[in-house]
Amino acid sequence: MADRSAIEWTEATWNPTTGCDRVSAGCDNCYALALAARLKAMGSPKYQQDGDPRTSGPGFGVTVHADALSIPLRWRAPRHVFVNSMSDLFHARVPTTFIQDVFGVMAAAPQHTFQVLTKRSRRLARLADTLPWSDNVWMGVSVEDGAALPRIDDLRRVPAVVRFLSCEPLLGPLTGVDLDDIDWVIAGGESGRHHRRMDPAWVIELRDLCTEAAVPFFFKQWGGRTPKSGGRTLEGRIWDGMPVTTRPSPLAASTM
Repeated sequence: MADRSAIEWTEATWNPTTGCDRVSAGCDNCYALALAARLKAMGSPKYQQDGDPRTSGPGFGVTVHADALSIPLRWRAPRHVFVNSMSDLFHARVPTTFIQDVFGVMAAAPQHTFQVLTKRSRRLARLADTLPWSDNVWMGVSVEDGAALPRIDDLRRVPAVVRFLSCEPLLGPLTGVDLDDIDWVIAGGESGRHHRRMDPAWVIELRDLCTEAAVPFFFKQWGGRTPKSGGRTLEGRIWDGMPVTTRPSPLAASTM
């Protein structure tokens, strides 16, 4: 966990689970997988379980950390919290009871806004009715290219107060994407040594679709060798759209 985060659309990270496995093209150059290997080498106790080398890697085996559940309860000041920046809460090896525990903690910390993101949308949809959805939980799915579009239909089945799409890394056009019942879209290019170039036309088209549908649009980065290599300016401005909710938004205030 980190009480501060460099991710532009959040303020803190909380990892009650760590580790994952590649499931789609967006996972090919996963930053978390590479970071887990470094953390294992440094002796970090949360990253000592290895994953399957075909889909995961050193230090990136799926691991549940019950001792991390109470962390957000100790943060008094309201903040936006990205849940599982180093994992996927809806991975098949995370027990349903533990997912329910995580949602219980989020409900018990109403001062915070929790941002949960998954690529495993089918499991999310199957479990949605068993989870205690509080109005401080934003639920999102990763949509990196056209092959990932079915995840959006699964997301629409979830009773979250905010449903959002993370189109990062954006690897292809999302022409005609249906934004009905979607409250926020994040987009960005890939970063790292093996980053794949994002065509400006893809992100401009997505931005225009959001504008037409009155969906807040957040452009995170162009990507490159490092996350900040290409900056964040799209057609002459910064796009920091955030969902409109009745809850206080310290993050939105900080970007004004």
